[in-house]
Amino acid sequence: MTIYLPDAEWRHRPGLDGLFTALEAAEGKARFVGGAVRDGLLGLPVNDLDIATTLAPQDVVDRLKRAGIKTVPTGIDHGTITAVLPDGPVEITTLRRDVSTDGRRATIAYTDDWREDAARRDFTINALYADPLTGAISDYFGGIADLEARRLRFIGDASARIAEDHLRILRYFRFLARYGDNELDSIAYDACVAAANSLMALSRERIADELLKLLGVASPIHALSLMVEGGILRTVLPEVDAAGIARMDRLMAREAEAGIGASALRRLAALLPADAALADSVGARLKLSNKARKRLVLALEQAAGIERPRALAHRIGVEGATDRMLLDPDRPLATLEQLRDWTPPALPIGGGALIARGLTPGPDVAKALRAVQDQWVAEDFPDSNRVAGIADQIVSKFQRARQ
Repeated sequence: MTIYLPDAEWRHRPGLDGLFTALEAAEGKARFVGGAVRDGLLGLPVNDLDIATTLAPQDVVDRLKRAGIKTVPTGIDHGTITAVLPDGPVEITTLRRDVSTDGRRATIAYTDDWREDAARRDFTINALYADPLTGAISDYFGGIADLEARRLRFIGDASARIAEDHLRILRYFRFLARYGDNELDSIAYDACVAAANSLMALSRERIADELLKLLGVASPIHALSLMVEGGILRTVLPEVDAAGIARMDRLMAREAEAGIGASALRRLAALLPADAALADSVGARLKLSNKARKRLVLALEQAAGIERPRALAHRIGVEGATDRMLLDPDRPLATLEQLRDWTPPALPIGGGALIARGLTPGPDVAKALRAVQDQWVAEDFPDSNRVAGIADQIVSKFQRARQ
């Protein structure tokens, strides 16, 4: 019995009709593939669109050019080009088969065999294709049944799939967290455990990207616990242990109670011991961006005392303050309301105003301005009238000290 993809708004995005006409989808030369089909069958939102085609990459480029569709050769050496449509990019990849792999990259050859293309993918639920015109699903490895059962299986031999691309170890746990029913396929799990050391061969950027995607799913705790128990992260992130998972579980409960959206970086901070230097080291090891690395460090810095929410946010930013307050179980969640829709203001006075009040230009101006700001923050950011009074007091104090 043929299964059909449910009709949905994403299937009618502007430009798709012209794209499929150019690719001769009516003649069976192009199909939706992967995540769009999987999530479409589950009734989940579909953001990224991927299309598989029997057409050669340069043929795709030429056809889209004639159709007036802009293309970007994002991965043309590996058979992928990106079509730029009004509602976002669409990746189009020529059917492929692996010639050789080393766990990090593959040598591929093009094919016109849909099953051969499906066989090189990772999980059965990701090897589903859909006719863009009729919605008819092509399922070569039982992906629909696995999707219905919330079962995550590698295509064919799990160890062989992992040997082709070591990143599939981390992908397994991410997809288990998002789509699995948490009843483990012991063969797949054992294959991941046995190959865990091969993660060392991957770039840290790829590891970080996959790890953050895992941390961003709704319920990652069980998958993370399995990873710790199996020593999956030991070679790349040995700091993560059962205590870290307990901290993250607690953080997630606080996020939910406070009505604050999940943050993968905040959850990563929860997995680590409260040590800013360690956080910086981990950020460097994972080659996070400077911004992400700074956020991780700020989240785990140990303050001398408990700052009021807005004072903390003024010093390290609302995002940093929110992270730190959520990570601290002793912080009442109600205090986070003080930061909702609040933007830290700038001090409404400068050094020139202090000089105009009689302060001698020089080092005292900067010191006095810091004292004004400290008092302003301590009084919870009063208006400019009060700041003028604070400035008068501080200038008088400095002048008396100089007499």
